[in-house]
Amino acid sequence: MEEKRNNLSRVLGRTDVLAIGFGTMMGWSWIMLATTWLTRAGFWGAIIAFLTGALIIMGVGAVYGELTSALPLAGGELVYIYRAMGGKAAWLVGWIMSFAYLGVAAWEGIALATAIDSVLPIGLYGPLWEIAGYTVHFSWAFVGMAGAIIVVLLNLFANRPAVIFQVMATAAVMLVALLLFFGGITFGSGKNIGEGFHSLDGFLYVFLMVPAMMIGFDVIPQSAEEMNLLPREIGKMVLVCIIFSMAWYFIIIVGLALSAPIEIRMSGIIPAADVMSYVYQDDTFGTILILGGILGILTSWNGFFMGATRMIFAMGRAKMLPEIFGRVHPKYKTPWAATLLVGAVCIAAPLLGRNALIWFVDISSLCSLFGYCCVCMAFVILRKKEPELNRPFKVRFGTPLGIMITSVAVLYFIIHVNETLVNANTFDQMTLISVWLLLGVVMAMWSKKDFGRITSQEREILIFGEKLARRRP
Repeated sequence: MEEKRNNLSRVLGRTDVLAIGFGTMMGWSWIMLATTWLTRAGFWGAIIAFLTGALIIMGVGAVYGELTSALPLAGGELVYIYRAMGGKAAWLVGWIMSFAYLGVAAWEGIALATAIDSVLPIGLYGPLWEIAGYTVHFSWAFVGMAGAIIVVLLNLFANRPAVIFQVMATAAVMLVALLLFFGGITFGSGKNIGEGFHSLDGFLYVFLMVPAMMIGFDVIPQSAEEMNLLPREIGKMVLVCIIFSMAWYFIIIVGLALSAPIEIRMSGIIPAADVMSYVYQDDTFGTILILGGILGILTSWNGFFMGATRMIFAMGRAKMLPEIFGRVHPKYKTPWAATLLVGAVCIAAPLLGRNALIWFVDISSLCSLFGYCCVCMAFVILRKKEPELNRPFKVRFGTPLGIMITSVAVLYFIIHVNETLVNANTFDQMTLISVWLLLGVVMAMWSKKDFGRITSQEREILIFGEKLARRRP
């Protein structure tokens, strides 16, 4: 069975891993939302809300780090849940998490068209249809679709070009953030900060944003099988990426708060760019910030694209989906069928219009929190079920800490469900989730029809390989 198991090439070094994890956590949202955090929560409210949420994510990251070091295989959540809870739970979590990654990857095309339109107006030509009150024009959708095609080609024809691009673009976005920060320190003023704490509602608003802003560290487990690192180092890199992301967002918040008064921070279409132009007294710097945001879109897009394709590849390899999704291209060593499936969704997403941006953000955040809860539960179960499992990166006070993190993650999930599902119109989001689940069920049934019954030992080998599979009597 081992010889029938497709494997991915180990080509990723430490810098590559940092760029994939941290670069995936950047994105475009900070340019549009960070000034709102300051307005709604106040300076210290935003800082404390972000720190509180980030510490929770840090705890979840520690869980991921231990499990990834013990089971450094493509599929991440799928692998851990299968080991702890069995096949049905693993399929559900794996398919939902693939949608979490795919949801972010899909909305990046919409974000790209929005960002480019703010710098170089695209023009609205070729009206196609109206969705949720927004008229989709071909000229606008084409920009996002073209970006998706580029990302697909980068990931289809060898992994290395995509990783090199990720490293270079991540470095460029970091420089833009530092430019904003040092501009605020040098030319800004403490008087611009405004309120320290605005309201509890504002605090909760920022607090609930944190998972959506920091999702991306869990892409590292998806690529663990391709890392040319010791398992202990892989586990550490999960936490390193979270720490980098925490520092990144604090730099952004402090830079924006010092750089301009509240009337500037909330006056424009792209607030952060207006702040950058104000502090340097030159519109060119605002354009530079937007270009940095566009690079952030591409790094996030590339990272989540890799996460979605690796999850679907792992499910195909385990014969939980049609076998074609578990195949590796003989020349380029990439999961080509999974890449084409994710690519097709990303190419089609801009045709849903600008409002789909909100749908995909909400869906991805909700699905991610669900996955985090399940992984934390798997961590506790495996500590009891397999205490002898080799854990090169081992979390101290594992079981008590795991129970606490699981409780907090579940509470976070419940709060998020209440805020996003109960207090909002979620018909469109639920429709997308339902369609994805239905597609998964159809493909799982197709897979079962093709393969028939797969023994538990066969599936062990397909998921874990000979070295990490459990031996059964």
